[in-house]
Amino acid sequence: MSHQPIVFEEWKTADDALIAVARLNTPKALNSLSLEMIRMLTPMLKRWADDDRVRAVWIEAEGDKAFCAGGDIVALYRSMTEPQSVGGKSEGEAFFTEEYEMDHLIHSFPKPVVCWGHGIVMGGGIGIMAGASHRVVTEASMLAMPESSIGLYPDVAAGWFLNRAPGRTGLFLGLTGARMNAADALFVGLADRFIKHELKAEVVADLVAQNWQDKDAFAVVGSVLRQHENQSASELPKSHVRTHFDEINRVTDADSLTDMVAQMKELSSAEGWLGKATRPLEAASPTSLALCWQHLRNCRQDSLSEVLAKELTLSVNCLSKGEFAEGVRALLIDKDKQPRWRYASLAEMDSEWIDSFFTN
Repeated sequence: MSHQPIVFEEWKTADDALIAVARLNTPKALNSLSLEMIRMLTPMLKRWADDDRVRAVWIEAEGDKAFCAGGDIVALYRSMTEPQSVGGKSEGEAFFTEEYEMDHLIHSFPKPVVCWGHGIVMGGGIGIMAGASHRVVTEASMLAMPESSIGLYPDVAAGWFLNRAPGRTGLFLGLTGARMNAADALFVGLADRFIKHELKAEVVADLVAQNWQDKDAFAVVGSVLRQHENQSASELPKSHVRTHFDEINRVTDADSLTDMVAQMKELSSAEGWLGKATRPLEAASPTSLALCWQHLRNCRQDSLSEVLAKELTLSVNCLSKGEFAEGVRALLIDKDKQPRWRYASLAEMDSEWIDSFFTN
């Protein structure tokens, strides 16, 4: 059998119902999400939504390093530098269009979706996980939205979920790409349960052993996960975002993005998490920072569908305007880590340039 980038299974429960399983299966690439994977997963999700025997969906990943480290941006780079049209759309445009459709499908799924977010979960991985009804993090979970380092901006519905994080933590995490542990993910609303990774097999066995027929499937999943979360409580790390909540709100309180970023950069010499979180601002694309800030402001009152529609416009513009291609080149293609951003600083930025990303 040829290597499948996603493996699908169905687990039979005690009363002959099914739990449908999707396992991301490119561990060497940190399970990065490709267009091919999206095109495999979307139709399966639709099928499972309609199949009465399927009571719940379980999404996990092969390997211990990563659930999903983001989109396959090397393929996106190829699509930007050697454009090939797929039915009138570039590969990049097809990728974003179909990725956001899939993310919306998960958010609005009519049955429980358990996502086991072990290891690295970034960008497109958070896109899959954020919409699940039961999002599990482990002691090894590390979440981040580091798009500003590659000339992109936090997408995959980040305009929706970062705006729902407490205080201005969502804005802070979007601008810095700061890394979150399991407790941070719980605090900002990107995860629901902390369970030790070694208990995963027991969680699965318990779900399979349940009778599902006349029960509320969401309650069945919730009670099993809660029990294992209680067994894991002693291992939960401390939340940095919660610890530094007041400080995060202080430095993100400014009348302009330029002032805000200057305030945030003042923390970059600090010891510990806050210093580490704010240091990447120095190398980040000023265009990306402006897009993130403006996008979150534009989306404050929007529904999930409205946010994803705005993000599609933004992302397709990012494919053609050069900043994203340059960021990927510097970080992943030539690996010189010397991106030549279009504007060297926020102060030099032209507001018309930023506005042009938000229009079709």
